[in-house]
Amino acid sequence: MKVLILTSGGDAPGMNKVISVLYKKFKENLYACKEGFKGLINNEICKVEVFEPKRYENEAGSCIKCSRCPEFKTKKYFNKALENAKQFDYVVVLGGNGSFKGCNDLTQNGVKTVFIPSTIDNDVEISDYSQGFDTAVNACVSYIKNTMPTIEAFKRCCIFEVMGRNCDKIAKEVQKYVSCDLIISNENDINYKKFAEIINENYKKEKATSIIIKERIIDINQFIINLKKYTSNVEIRGVIVGYLQRGTKPTAKELFYAKNFAKKAVGIIKENKRSGAIIFKNNCFQII
Repeated sequence: MKVLILTSGGDAPGMNKVISVLYKKFKENLYACKEGFKGLINNEICKVEVFEPKRYENEAGSCIKCSRCPEFKTKKYFNKALENAKQFDYVVVLGGNGSFKGCNDLTQNGVKTVFIPSTIDNDVEISDYSQGFDTAVNACVSYIKNTMPTIEAFKRCCIFEVMGRNCDKIAKEVQKYVSCDLIISNENDINYKKFAEIINENYKKEKATSIIIKERIIDINQFIINLKKYTSNVEIRGVIVGYLQRGTKPTAKELFYAKNFAKKAVGIIKENKRSGAIIFKNNCFQII
């Protein structure tokens, strides 16, 4: 039984745990594509043991590397990837919605696949949870809680930009755990005069203001420039939480999800079942 694993798109905490669990089960029969679908196209494939999966199993990132690969969507490069994928009994894909589509394309062309939702945005449509989300949220919460005492000391306003691409789940989940004055999850939420009233009122009460904004809504520096027109007495700072959300060591909850996603994947492969996706739905791990 030859098994190939790849991590596609952005990295997500928990990926290395999945790789390590599969390696413990399949040993020398587990292979990896370096840099996701890009490696599948270029046949950059070698045994997983080369990447020292046990060393990184509780760390963030992906020891087998990630990439975004728009070429995979073209007929020419897909066919190259397909030819290489057919050398294996199963291809395990970790990634988000785009990776799931790529996984299905391989399946429809005769390759047995296993998909595991892995994106900090938690926006994979078929699953209630995608590995990486809990760690990303906790990283944001910790960052904000450790930053606000200094902001408070100067009665400033701080804008925290969090990841999420086109999904606002991280921003909304973080708000549950921090004393945030405002959250901006889409462009329609922006109301500078309303924001200024809250900021100025807090300043009069000798309080700071915290604002969470999802990425890709507006450039944070431009947002601050626009906001300062209405808050001339208040210093405004902006921070992009950014890669801290991806690079933070996986939480215990994250490792729990990763381990169970991996166990389900092992079950599919060992029983030589059809292709499947491992999802977390209605508080349990399922195969669809």
